[in-house]
Amino acid sequence: MRRLPLGRWVPYSAWTLPATPRTPRNPPIPKPQPLPVGATAALACLSLSVLLSSLGTSIANVGLPSLARAFGASFQQVQWVVLAYLLAITTLVVSVGRLGDMLGRRRLLLAGMAVFTLASVLCALAPSLALLVAARALQGLGAATMMALGMALVGESVPKERTGSAMGLLGTMSAVGTALGPSLGGLLLAFAGWRALFATLVPLGGVAMLLAWRYVPSSPAAARPRQAGFDRLGTLLLTLTLACYALAVTPGSGQPGAASLALLLAAALGAGLFVWVQARVRAPLVPLAALRDPVLATSLALNAVVATVMMATLVVGPFFLSQGLGLGAAAVGAVMAVGPVISTLCGVPAGRAVDRWGAPTVVLAGLLAMVAGALGLALLPARWGLAGYLLGMAVLTPGYQLFQAANNTAVMADVPAARRGVVSGLLNLARNLGLITGASVMGAVFAGATAAPDLRTAPPAALLGGMQATFGLAAGLLVLAWGVAARGRRVPA
Repeated sequence: MRRLPLGRWVPYSAWTLPATPRTPRNPPIPKPQPLPVGATAALACLSLSVLLSSLGTSIANVGLPSLARAFGASFQQVQWVVLAYLLAITTLVVSVGRLGDMLGRRRLLLAGMAVFTLASVLCALAPSLALLVAARALQGLGAATMMALGMALVGESVPKERTGSAMGLLGTMSAVGTALGPSLGGLLLAFAGWRALFATLVPLGGVAMLLAWRYVPSSPAAARPRQAGFDRLGTLLLTLTLACYALAVTPGSGQPGAASLALLLAAALGAGLFVWVQARVRAPLVPLAALRDPVLATSLALNAVVATVMMATLVVGPFFLSQGLGLGAAAVGAVMAVGPVISTLCGVPAGRAVDRWGAPTVVLAGLLAMVAGALGLALLPARWGLAGYLLGMAVLTPGYQLFQAANNTAVMADVPAARRGVVSGLLNLARNLGLITGASVMGAVFAGATAAPDLRTAPPAALLGGMQATFGLAAGLLVLAWGVAARGRRVPA
């Protein structure tokens, strides 16, 4: 026993004051708790909707030669089977996001899944190419709904601290759909014919509808501004503007130079009219004040630039691998699948990195990795051939997944519930415009740098020069994007 100054006799253990706990320099990251069964099922449904949207594009590409033979059509004609789908998504993704905010995202997601499934049936049964193209446009409407609202519903389906992981999973499923399409489509074509390309989407759409009906939560009524109305004029102007732009820059659309220029001028005029209308209507489709938010504005710009660069790997890669490196068709397909496979493996870890280190930090890290990957694609194939190409892709693709998970999380984690649909639509719109622009601009840079009248007969040295010019430009764009992100992005509150 010891005597305290106050004269009380107490045991030593009671006299000893508890030590102030020290904060460790590197506190352990708490292990995330498992999601409830309902939230897990809802996330599975949203992931399946994203997978179906990307699978709808990639599975049709592989069937174009078979469709040309089946309908006795030219390549430009059957290419509309893909273009109709992409145009529908690009022109409608913002509008369906806005409608989801107004009418309820779960309700409209179910409707979009029903449209996608029905359109898949119509595609499988189409007796003519014209009806197949029309059914594909309808399928694109359903895909736009699933794409926009699938991302918007993440905030209502999982806890906020798990948003990064959820966004990473959606990115993974998009990559899975892109990678699965060519291989699955090849098997279906070999054993069941082209109609099976679309018929196989029907049961998957049915499963997605059942999961959405059972597990996806409804939007709170207070978050749906029913009284605001729907901007019909703005929707029409945006749709026409995007259609003109997409038709002007889409390769293989069959438009001559003068027509492409006229379409670009029409798109510029439509964009000006759209901004003028949005500043004057009571309930604009895209509130212009939202675009002055530095986080949203920066994210949209970065999304478009990064999508432009990634599209270059899909446009330039096949020509360089087949003509420049002399690979056969099967080998080209295997090498082209490397990128989507890496994306599939990196999606969830990228989301966890966002949850741990924060979206702004991971955005910068992802863009820096993409710069290194683009420089690798520009420089390494000249020294190491195929190994150099694969090494560049092995760096570029994880960087892309880091960027996507972080960029989407930075916007969607704190967006008000009443605006999630339209903001998700804007993110997807920026990505689609980047893909379309990349297919045109980066393809033109590659063709111009080879200085060959026909890429199919260009010598390997010319194709290597085109590869270096294309990905040198891509690295420059990514450096610019990194600078914009470093200066303009703030940490979300």
